[in-house]
Amino acid sequence: MRRVGIERIGIVGAGIVGLALARWVTVNRPGARVTVLEKEDRVAAHQTGHNSGVVHAGLYYRPGSLKATLCRRGVGLLREYCAERELPYEEVGKILVARSADDSARLDAIERRAEANGVPGVRRLGPEGLRELEPRVQGTGGLHSPHTAVTDFIAVAESLADDVRRAGGRVLLDSPVIALGQDADGAEVLTGDPRGERVKRWFDTVVLCGGLYSDRLARMAGADTDPRIVPFRGQYHELVPERRHLVRGLIYPVPDPRYPFLGVHLTRHVHGEVMAGPNAILATAREGYRVRDVLRRDLAETLAWPGLWRLARAHWTVGAREMVVSASRAAFAREARRLVPEITAEDLCSAPAGVRAQALTRDGTLLDDFAIDTRGRVVCVRNAPSPAATSALAIGEYLGEKVLSTR
Repeated sequence: MRRVGIERIGIVGAGIVGLALARWVTVNRPGARVTVLEKEDRVAAHQTGHNSGVVHAGLYYRPGSLKATLCRRGVGLLREYCAERELPYEEVGKILVARSADDSARLDAIERRAEANGVPGVRRLGPEGLRELEPRVQGTGGLHSPHTAVTDFIAVAESLADDVRRAGGRVLLDSPVIALGQDADGAEVLTGDPRGERVKRWFDTVVLCGGLYSDRLARMAGADTDPRIVPFRGQYHELVPERRHLVRGLIYPVPDPRYPFLGVHLTRHVHGEVMAGPNAILATAREGYRVRDVLRRDLAETLAWPGLWRLARAHWTVGAREMVVSASRAAFAREARRLVPEITAEDLCSAPAGVRAQALTRDGTLLDDFAIDTRGRVVCVRNAPSPAATSALAIGEYLGEKVLSTR
């Protein structure tokens, strides 16, 4: 299989992480030829295009973890990139709202992590300080991150794709990966197209940035079945335009470390919308953005994974509550009122949902950090949950410098 000449790098997945890596290659390895393979007819079709738009500052993440390191690096790179490309980027600020003594104690730990991670400007707030920043919020205190921002991640991804094309790289849409094989010298990828044709493509190195399908792609490369991607649908509601004034920036609850998901929060987007959500319930398809989206293969694969049932046993009460919140606008409003008491069910209208690709181990552990696995000539991004969009340019840099540059 060995071919001489130009180095060929294949990247599977035209979400923001795959595109960020492709751009890094075009900038830093000008002698290489990069090809991005995407099964959809557009870039940013899934997680990149269905998230909250928040550029996270790095408040929560364990110091020294990939999440913490790449988030902090990624924020700076993303801010600079948006400024260079004249893309929207607004530091609207974020507050974590404490409603109890337990919340205040958790804020102490988050504040220490934020300091260890080098998050700038973070400060504690009392009730008056909360009202000064967010007059409609009610709480006993809070933590303010003034440099937490919002952007349009679809616009960022489209700009990255344009960069790749201008530099001579290829972004091939409607090109799903059907099979993948490798030997010591390289990897061969079989792709399809809408006409039913099959094309074999040879690369020196392939990097899998498949998001919702990252485990299936990794298995094609001979990687372990553990962890498995389990999809969780996050339902959003939007504040009706005449009630958007209730929220100035980003308003979050204090996360409870006993539970795997954050809960409903309020986010102002760069285009003016104010979103409430997401909650988190098990999705019945990997692209299950609607309740009626059910794919038997996806659901059977999820239900057959032992880790799901171990997770469910540990957190069934939270799961039941999330299902109620997802099914009822009144229940959704009740959760939002924990942050802003004036919000009613009439203030909310349904908004498009997202699906989170969460890596879950066989023993029921939700992988918290980014996870990257190398199998011969194939690099597998096994877990890239939030803040992957924030961190994307830094993840691309990390993969380029730590993985590709050693080959």
